[in-house]
Amino acid sequence: MFHIVLYQPEIPPNTGNIIRLCANSGAELHLIHPLGFALTDRALRRAGLDYAEFCRIREHAGLEDFRRVVRPPRLFAASTRGRRNYDDPAYRPGDALLFGPETRGLPQSLLDELGSEQVVRIPMQPSSRSLNLSNAVSIILYEALRQNGFGFE
Repeated sequence: MFHIVLYQPEIPPNTGNIIRLCANSGAELHLIHPLGFALTDRALRRAGLDYAEFCRIREHAGLEDFRRVVRPPRLFAASTRGRRNYDDPAYRPGDALLFGPETRGLPQSLLDELGSEQVVRIPMQPSSRSLNLSNAVSIILYEALRQNGFGFE
């Protein structure tokens, strides 16, 4: 099982889609406050809250709270500023995959703290800024699952 960690997510439909993704993949979802919406937001419900009963969703006051409570063996951050492609690491069950807010990404200080080996990127056209958050989570989570034989049976 993998941990999907959304750091201060801002757009309810993205989080709703990620709830659905986690429900269908067996990943646990962690939301790092502050959130840019209420979990009761109508757009969030429409996008995925009907899957919430099939997904473990945990809220944390901050990233340090997540680390202290969950204690993931490794934490990988996704960023357009990463140097390592998302398919380079050998992901293991229990790893946490961290994604930043839609409008600004993860703070540079956090990326620096993690170090370049723990920051991954999804290759894109040079003129592109970023992918949609739920698409990025899907790409990286399914690579981690693929590497580990999916295990859905």
